[in-house]
Amino acid sequence: MQWTVTEEEAGQEVLEFLARCVPAAPIGYLNQLLKKDRVVKSDGVAVARTYRLQPGDRISLPDSARLREFLMVPVADKSRPKVLYESREILAVDKPAGLAVHSSVGHEQNNLTQQVLDLLAERGDRFSVAPIHRLDVGTSGPVLFGKGKQACAELGRLFMRRSVEKCYLALVAGRTAGAGRFSGALLSKGKVRSADTDFFALKRSESASFLQLQIGTGRQHQIRRHLAAAGHPIFGDGRYGGPAPPHLPRMCLHCARLSFVDPFSAAPLTVESPWPDELVRFAATVFDDVGTD
Repeated sequence: MQWTVTEEEAGQEVLEFLARCVPAAPIGYLNQLLKKDRVVKSDGVAVARTYRLQPGDRISLPDSARLREFLMVPVADKSRPKVLYESREILAVDKPAGLAVHSSVGHEQNNLTQQVLDLLAERGDRFSVAPIHRLDVGTSGPVLFGKGKQACAELGRLFMRRSVEKCYLALVAGRTAGAGRFSGALLSKGKVRSADTDFFALKRSESASFLQLQIGTGRQHQIRRHLAAAGHPIFGDGRYGGPAPPHLPRMCLHCARLSFVDPFSAAPLTVESPWPDELVRFAATVFDDVGTD
């Protein structure tokens, strides 16, 4: 990947320039590339971290699946989150792709938690909130926040007991079976742990399948890793070998529904988020409705 420095960009340090070119990449990742002399100018000379750019410099990064994944992530707008459900103890908001749930390197100022805090500050609410679970940066869908320490503890226990039904939608490469289960141990937090992913094909062609998936466990990248291992990587998932057509706006993985019994009211509760519009448009280019089911 290569970028040419403009007159307006000249004078920046190269790390600042790279962070603007690949906004989804953590600063630590870009720093490592610089330390390993993987960032070069067009003459092949490695660029030092403190190098100040000159007009016309052509700066290159080494091609890799991880870098392509970062480039696929859309830049999320710094805006107020969409509220999907709210009660005295629970706040559920819709996370767009490209937005991190927590503050992290490269996402210190704009992340879902900060957006929720800003929303509550605008409303004059003074209670503390915290996310109960997470979604990958490239995945969209509902995220639950607890209002206050007691609410966070109660909701956290639901996830620990696996009492939350999680339903995802994904557009994957190739024609899958009509339904089934992907099973296989996954390395998670330094240990090998069992994991099951159930799926049902909503639509299929010879080149793609639109799947509804449910997981009980929540291993890191569980759905992405199971699908890739089965030979059906998710469109736009560069880390695990997913197809990346030039008109694809993001990774095609979305959390569509969370269902559980509200621990405060004892009533069944379902929080839903529809398949995003940008993925509706992309899926329409993949399926031609001829010979699909």
